[in-house]
Amino acid sequence: MAKFKDKCAIVGLGYTPQGKLPDWTVRELFLEASRNAIDDAGLKPHDIDGILVELCWTDPTTQCWALQQDLGIKELSLSANYDSMGASGGCKIQLATMAIEAGLCKNVLIAFVEKTATAPAVPYRGGMGTMMAYGLFGAMPGIALLAHRHMIQYGTTSEQLGEVAVTVRKHAMLNPKAQMRAPMTLEDHQKSRYVAWPLHLLDCSILSDGARACVVTSAKHAKDLPQPPVYIMGFGQGHVVMDPVHRHDPLSTGAARSGKHAFKMAGIKPKDVDVLGLYDATTYNIVTQLEELGFCKRGEGGSFVQNGRIGLGGEIPVNTSGGMLSEVYLQGWTGIPEVVSQLRGTCGERQVKDAEIGLVTNQGGFICFHSTLILRR
Repeated sequence: MAKFKDKCAIVGLGYTPQGKLPDWTVRELFLEASRNAIDDAGLKPHDIDGILVELCWTDPTTQCWALQQDLGIKELSLSANYDSMGASGGCKIQLATMAIEAGLCKNVLIAFVEKTATAPAVPYRGGMGTMMAYGLFGAMPGIALLAHRHMIQYGTTSEQLGEVAVTVRKHAMLNPKAQMRAPMTLEDHQKSRYVAWPLHLLDCSILSDGARACVVTSAKHAKDLPQPPVYIMGFGQGHVVMDPVHRHDPLSTGAARSGKHAFKMAGIKPKDVDVLGLYDATTYNIVTQLEELGFCKRGEGGSFVQNGRIGLGGEIPVNTSGGMLSEVYLQGWTGIPEVVSQLRGTCGERQVKDAEIGLVTNQGGFICFHSTLILRR
């Protein structure tokens, strides 16, 4: 495993406008983010020899071959559409790292588009197999089921989940790109309607249009490019069965396995991490990941997020961009560019002082698919 440590780096980030973008097509968003990532890396489209795309759920017609064609790239050594739901972003970076280290390609472009704010239909509402019979339509009811179990088992409270929402909103208020920049209080959180009990509206991620992309290359090549390389120290994945009833532990999300591999490869401990970009489909996702990744003990996540511990200036700042709860919902493509930007030192008012090591997670389904990346400047 250690052979992958520091062998590759993220060298380019690409953004598009985000929020409600009715006049942008999915294909246009893919192309804009990709061009911007390639430009940021100091490369030209013909330098890209690998493309990994996570299809947009509301319009899956733009695939890897279409992006290759739109960018004018004549030939690739790696091309794939990859889907592990919300875990896909981190998983694709891991795949790119392995492909580069194997000598298959040199510069890999990774891209994703979200179009749920103005799409005519949102597939996330759809049912998942036989679980439809029990009311599990979309991700929120499944996550709510797990959050309720955590509350019963460990005494976690709605107010503690609300602390997460309030904290990341404060971060979003410092982010010019964030959709949600209005102040939020714990009282606002508690008064917001329920989406799937015990999760309030303000416990849940927002709806967005937008795209993000990044470029991964070898550490050796990264030194010749204009941006400060952000090295990939360690990574891991952990995937448990979708239906919580069939898991060996109903509260297991795959994060423990994923994090264990990443920390082992990186050769560090949770205490060595300076900033976190945790997948936050809901506030509960953050609480349970802090436990499974080893930042606190099982059952202590609710108390851990209180008293400013995960805020800027706290013990371990979490989701400094505002995350999917307040910045933008892009299936985990908030944590990756934000942590890279923190390690580049370009986050302005929300910059974590002397940030050297960051950890990013991606999750999917009923928080059952998990990716962990450990990055360093």
